[in-house]
Amino acid sequence: MSIAVIPPAGPRKRPVNLTLNEGLVAQAKTFTNNLSATIEQLLVSYVEDQQQGLQARRRLADACAADWNAVHASVGSFADEHSTL
Repeated sequence: MSIAVIPPAGPRKRPVNLTLNEGLVAQAKTFTNNLSATIEQLLVSYVEDQQQGLQARRRLADACAADWNAVHASVGSFADEHSTL
């Protein structure tokens, strides 16, 4: 009885078309024998950096809103004194 070895399931991959500078691709191939894996690794890093930047901007916006709400709670709004009603 033989046992079939099933490779671990990873993320599904699909071919994509990219337009890249020929000279740059030639230079990159001198450093890697798997250009697709290298580009995928760089793209993962780029996406992670962008996500971290987005989270940092959200935290900053949340902190700003919390500070403004604290000022409003303690002092009120300057517009309260200028009601047209």
